[in-house]
Amino acid sequence: MAQEKPIRAAIVGYGLAGSAFHAPLIASTQGMEVAAIVTRSQGRQEQAQDDFPQAKIFASLDEVFANKSKYDLVVIATPNDTHVELALASINAGIAVVVDKPVAISSDEVELLIAASRSTGVLVSVFQNRRWDGDFLTVKNLIDKGVLGKITRLESRFERYRLEPKPGGWRETTSVEDGGGLLFDLGSHLIDQALLLFGQPQQVYAEVIHRRAGVAGDDDTFVALRFADDVVAHIWVSLLAPAQGPRFRCIGLKGAYEKWGLDSQENALKQGHRPGHLFWGHDHKEDYGKLTTYRDGEKIEERPATLPGAYQNFYTQMCAAIRTGTPVPVAVAEAMQCMKVIEAARLSARNKTVINMPL
Repeated sequence: MAQEKPIRAAIVGYGLAGSAFHAPLIASTQGMEVAAIVTRSQGRQEQAQDDFPQAKIFASLDEVFANKSKYDLVVIATPNDTHVELALASINAGIAVVVDKPVAISSDEVELLIAASRSTGVLVSVFQNRRWDGDFLTVKNLIDKGVLGKITRLESRFERYRLEPKPGGWRETTSVEDGGGLLFDLGSHLIDQALLLFGQPQQVYAEVIHRRAGVAGDDDTFVALRFADDVVAHIWVSLLAPAQGPRFRCIGLKGAYEKWGLDSQENALKQGHRPGHLFWGHDHKEDYGKLTTYRDGEKIEERPATLPGAYQNFYTQMCAAIRTGTPVPVAVAEAMQCMKVIEAARLSARNKTVINMPL
């Protein structure tokens, strides 16, 4: 039986997202290959050719479209304000698209993608890789199994400490209005995770602040979401936290789970490791979270193993969607829900008030 031809991906943008996330994950997914990389930077073109000698290196996406029959997927890993223009061009060329989170810079832009995908039948998915963080999978598993009882509160954080802006970092030099800052970046991950756990929020309150000189986007942001049944999620994203809080603290009426530290997959990718390597996505035993429950009035503390992280599942599912028509890993409609919350958070911060949902 003849082997199926691989899904041929063209990656647009070869900064951190393209080089450390999309390219290695695609290359390590059975049935996929990095067929082309698009970047205007000469230095990144050289890096891309070194990383993937068999790939075509282009300076423009139009060069991909000129030979569009040779490509099955376009991956958009460029700054946020370019996402929709590039994605729409790919849809119009008839090529399936993966767009980096949060997908766009407004819900109006997301509507354009949804309409284009529906009218053409071209698949579109959003790269929300942190749905496959091991710590989040563990929290979700504990909630789904009822171990914590009825959930009352979730605390979720991405906190770092960097007083000086990152040289050349577009997320810091781009305004919030144009898709820069932490709310669109790390914040979109944490909002997406909260929506997966609890559905759409009923109310949103936020403090969207930029504190460092020379920074256009927010760098110290807090978002509070109130869901049905009075479930409350508090989300922090900050580059100004000399001491970081727990990554997760999930509280229910029967127990609580607290987890410190970050999922290991991002650092592993930056160090050149790939899915399939020994211990990929696994947590060190000393980093397991603490589960506190009560049995017959007695307090019980346990350290359950963190479920393995699995970023590779995104592209495994995307490959199957292209081949067989199964659902894409993250639908654009789900990204729209996240974008609505981001917009509500910005409005809340601007007006210093609680925003009732839906807008």
